[in-house]
Amino acid sequence: MIFILELMGTIAFAFSGCMVANLKRMDVFGVWVLGTVTAVGGGAIRDVLLGQFPPNMFRNGIYVATATATVVFWLWMAVRKGALPRRHFHQLTRVMEISDSVGLGVFAVVGSQTAMDCGYGDNLFLVIFVGVLTGVGGGLMRDVMANMTPVIFRKRVYASAALAGSSIYVLLIRWLPEFWAVSAGVVTVFVIRTMASLRHWDLPVYVLEAEEQEGQGGR
Repeated sequence: MIFILELMGTIAFAFSGCMVANLKRMDVFGVWVLGTVTAVGGGAIRDVLLGQFPPNMFRNGIYVATATATVVFWLWMAVRKGALPRRHFHQLTRVMEISDSVGLGVFAVVGSQTAMDCGYGDNLFLVIFVGVLTGVGGGLMRDVMANMTPVIFRKRVYASAALAGSSIYVLLIRWLPEFWAVSAGVVTVFVIRTMASLRHWDLPVYVLEAEEQEGQGGR
């Protein structure tokens, strides 16, 4: 089950990386790099934190291969369809947001599970931290490479959703079978992200420096 979920998350994140590459008008190589980094970057960070060398993305080529196949499909679709009308592009963006939410939930749970499998089950802070970083790590690397303020710092309770999903999994795995604990964690992330997107939920932003009123400059 976990392997299938990881592949689903890999595909979902690769698509979101391709979307950002498209917005930044990157070439074919840039699309592949951004799509692949988004898909496997969080897992690589997780493995480095847990002392697993080389990271799993280098030991098991299925993840990079899956990300690459997703990028190829994206490029094929872009060549075949050409520039999409704005309405259709927004619909595609919505689909990507849904897939990104699924990927976030999957990797947040898988990250925590991996930390527990490595013998850190009694260190709840580490287990949850690794889960959150696994979920958001790929997107963080994507945004930095695309010269953007990372999504986790500015939009739709992204990292908070990963924190909630990882915490739910860690709490339930002690009482429920793995299937139900994993499902609860993934669904928690998906529901929070979906509600945040539909209702435009964001964490509060506090700015200490007052904005200058237009027309007051130069006095």
